[in-house]
Amino acid sequence: MASKLNMLRSKTAEASKLLSKNGNTYYQQILEQNNKYIADPPTIGKCQELSHQLFYTRLASIPRRYDAFWKELDYVKQLIKTKDIKTEDMGIAALFGLECFAWYCAGEIVGRGFAITGYYV
Repeated sequence: MASKLNMLRSKTAEASKLLSKNGNTYYQQILEQNNKYIADPPTIGKCQELSHQLFYTRLASIPRRYDAFWKELDYVKQLIKTKDIKTEDMGIAALFGLECFAWYCAGEIVGRGFAITGYYV
């Protein structure tokens, strides 16, 4: 256990040295590459304005996404009616459903504070 702790400390020290040596360069490079996304002047008011723009843009896109959802659902219903579904497509749909359920379960566990049984420790 002590050897693993010492190994972790040495790895952390190496990472810290690397970050202190190259961190500023990496930061500047990222800022230069993404300069077009930086709001000028960077004030709280500008941040709030951008936040409102994002919120209301997302809100305005709901009807379009709602219509797309129903079109997709109608397409699936039509496939089921014509029995034109391949086994491969059914497998992909089953895996997608399983993945959604797994993410739901993981979210529930995280929401309970990582208590699997539901009791807080």
